[in-house]
Amino acid sequence: MPASVITPPGPTLHDGVREACDRIIQLLLLNLQKLVYNRAGPSLADSPPRAIPFLDALRCHVRELCVETLRLERKRFLWQHQLLALLAVYSAPHCASDALFFLLALARTPEELALATQLYAVLSSCLCDLLPATVATCVSQIHAGRLPEPQLAQLLRNLAAVL
Repeated sequence: MPASVITPPGPTLHDGVREACDRIIQLLLLNLQKLVYNRAGPSLADSPPRAIPFLDALRCHVRELCVETLRLERKRFLWQHQLLALLAVYSAPHCASDALFFLLALARTPEELALATQLYAVLSSCLCDLLPATVATCVSQIHAGRLPEPQLAQLLRNLAAVL
């Protein structure tokens, strides 16, 4: 989201308001984290895991969330990165490899690329075969011809840098 959506033009927000908003976002992320990690596991005796409508609605916006996270704006990118990780765990396995693919394809600086490696570090502790799935996603996107040449070149440079 552009900064103008969060902070209207005119006088800047009071620090107390900004801190309260940060606190609210952290509490919402904590609640989402509890919902994601405390979902019932799939077994024959259990009912299907509980749906989280907010994350279900975000599934089709992974690319946009990655783009916004890569903007590295103030504290916003921190909670966006956390949200991306929760969405990836909730919607595994495809969402996790898609998120890593988008971060690898769109990152232009070492700081931005670090977000991909940080996300991988978080996700690899709870998702098996994440690296092969991410490589497969990258290869399928390349074979499908979905990347413009500059973005393809950036993806390959970033893959070379992290490997």
